[in-house]
Amino acid sequence: MSDATLDLVGIGNAIVDVISRAEDELLIKHNVPKGTMTLIDTDRATSLYDVMGPGVEASGGSVANSIAAAAGLGLKTGYIGRVADDELGKVFAHDIRAMDVTYNGPITSEGLPTARCLIFVTPDAHRSMNTYLGACTELGPNDIDEDLIASAKVLYLEGYLWDPPMAKEAFLKAMKVAHDNGRDVALSLSDPFCVDRFRDEFKDLVDNHVDILFANEDEIMSLYQVDNFDDALQAIRGKVKIAALTRSEKGSVITNNGEVHVVDAEAVSQVVDTTGAGDLFAAGFLTGYAQGRDMYTAGRMGAIAAAEIISHMGARPEADLKALVAEKLGA
Repeated sequence: MSDATLDLVGIGNAIVDVISRAEDELLIKHNVPKGTMTLIDTDRATSLYDVMGPGVEASGGSVANSIAAAAGLGLKTGYIGRVADDELGKVFAHDIRAMDVTYNGPITSEGLPTARCLIFVTPDAHRSMNTYLGACTELGPNDIDEDLIASAKVLYLEGYLWDPPMAKEAFLKAMKVAHDNGRDVALSLSDPFCVDRFRDEFKDLVDNHVDILFANEDEIMSLYQVDNFDDALQAIRGKVKIAALTRSEKGSVITNNGEVHVVDAEAVSQVVDTTGAGDLFAAGFLTGYAQGRDMYTAGRMGAIAAAEIISHMGARPEADLKALVAEKLGA
């Protein structure tokens, strides 16, 4: 096994987010499920975009958000995600490369257009995501850069991508490459919607392929079909090397080698938009892990990053995360 030259490589849906404020009445009128992610087709994407208020466009995608933030925290990172050679594809590629992330596509001139996610943020700061996956659905095993994956300490994957058959093959290939090179595999369950659709498959991934699992309270309870967090916590213990479970304002719980660490949520003066909270927690935690920090400190780094992202609109940091974490940790 050669020494890693990168800290973290992610594979995910390369998406451009369109974020707009909305009242609950608009969601009800247009049958938008609140507080979760819904996959939509081209016609639905067009009709929802037409009723959105003024929006902010920004490169997104769950793992892409994490990778960009981890780069801002000082990690050497790479990313694999499929976009089209169109205007949104160019925006995505520019934005992620501007964060000093190694990104070589794939960028295609044929097939579906670049993915986009229409996000309605209600006054209670909940985000309702409506995702047109476009080019993301065409990601396959041939798009996996084995050398890039082998070069990183950790491979990070998102459950959102576990849907198209070709993407599943790509995931399994990437996991094998990582493990064959002695690297860790991290997975985010992404959304209760994903868990409900792929529960048995996700359980198999957790049991046989994943070293580090990220999930929020609803996702981990859904995975094991239990009614309370404590039962879910006991169900996941011993299944993976590390489980990092987030609980919104209740903070997070980290399990590792039989130990349980409870980390408080970081104080926020005002919660503006919860978009990207889990993504930024993962970025902070994985940064701490890659740097060799203890589990509690890595959890705190995740909490600090998550607190920054929910204090403003959008899923990419506005503050200098590296400086912010240093200030909060006193180091």
